[in-house]
Amino acid sequence: MDIEELRTFVEVADAGGVSPAARRLGVAKSIVSRRLLRLEAELGVQLLARNTRGAALTEAGLTFRDHAARACAEIDAARETILPTGDLRGRLRIAAPLSFGPTHFAAVLAKMAQRHPQLHIHTYYSDRFVDVVAEGFDCAIRVGYLQDSTLIARCVGPLYGKLVASPNYIKAHGSPETPEDLAAHEALMQGTESWQFMDGENIVTVHPRGHFKADNGTALLAAAVAGLGIAYLPNGLTDEYVTSGALVPVMTRYPPPPAGIYVIRPPGSHPSRKVRVLTELLIECFEQSAHEPH
Repeated sequence: MDIEELRTFVEVADAGGVSPAARRLGVAKSIVSRRLLRLEAELGVQLLARNTRGAALTEAGLTFRDHAARACAEIDAARETILPTGDLRGRLRIAAPLSFGPTHFAAVLAKMAQRHPQLHIHTYYSDRFVDVVAEGFDCAIRVGYLQDSTLIARCVGPLYGKLVASPNYIKAHGSPETPEDLAAHEALMQGTESWQFMDGENIVTVHPRGHFKADNGTALLAAAVAGLGIAYLPNGLTDEYVTSGALVPVMTRYPPPPAGIYVIRPPGSHPSRKVRVLTELLIECFEQSAHEPH
């Protein structure tokens, strides 16, 4: 039984159809269909009921899916044990944030690709909250504060942020001095999130309001520079604008608590070596940057 046929079946089962599975695997739909037909012919059963909306697992497919997934995981683990030390191959699918990823994580992923030329790294940059398990990612890099989840998280570095506004906004509306003052200001937000601030040892939570919302930190940054309101953004996005004077830190007596940069992976006893190597590279990168002069 061909391992690629098993892996393809698992992808189709998890993705819900041939087309999304082909995108995940990075191959043509015709190749996915041929692999499925060969597997079903070898087993002598129909694993998928195909229709215009995609493909649904038959009863036999439901039973076989978990066995196939375990077999693929075992083969991957076995391959890792016999590879030369440090040698990685196969595919690594990563979800990363669009606002922060290209500037802060892309160089680390490029370094990993250079060190492991037989590894296929597929990175998807989006500020959308990706479902790591349902969408077939090996891991995701997330920034901020983590929500409760069954996923396994490893912190690879701290993330510091602050409130910023343009000089024009401050001139027109004043600058908030306390968290309570934010109720009278326009907040630039991703959705309906709450903001947290340190008052000595205590954490104060506020629920800001505003007319301008975007699911992307770069868009919120542009809105802040344009004078539309106050934004709560990572230092990595705002440092250049604060230095130039385009943005001004506000309410500095109440800094936000440090957030984190995390590698998130599906639940399981052990991470794959590919995910472990990526995690270690990110930790190394952020440890170095913490010791560099700013």
